[in-house]
Amino acid sequence: MHSAEAKLESDFLDKLAGLKYTLRPEIRDRAALEANFRHHFQTLNRVNLTDAEFARLLDEITTPDVYTASKTLRETTAFTRDDGSPQEATAYNLSLMSLKCRFKNAAPDSSIART
Repeated sequence: MHSAEAKLESDFLDKLAGLKYTLRPEIRDRAALEANFRHHFQTLNRVNLTDAEFARLLDEITTPDVYTASKTLRETTAFTRDDGSPQEATAYNLSLMSLKCRFKNAAPDSSIART
């Protein structure tokens, strides 16, 4: 990596840290990202998906259009389980859970959360 590129990356990571994003060094590739999403999705929705169900869920919510993907994640997603039963789930509350955790540590007179 060239020094200018390394500096740009370092500055970007510092900016994200200043915005209270947490560096997750264990998430280095798509497989780790999907495993993390699966864990949180299943926890939020109190469901255990088979590999086939999770693959279908990813197919339904993954799109190259960021607006559509964001909208889909904020809506309740309905899909069919392997046994034919319907399942409704949401990924939106992942963001709400994160916000609730951050805001419970906020000062009473502040609209900015402390971490």
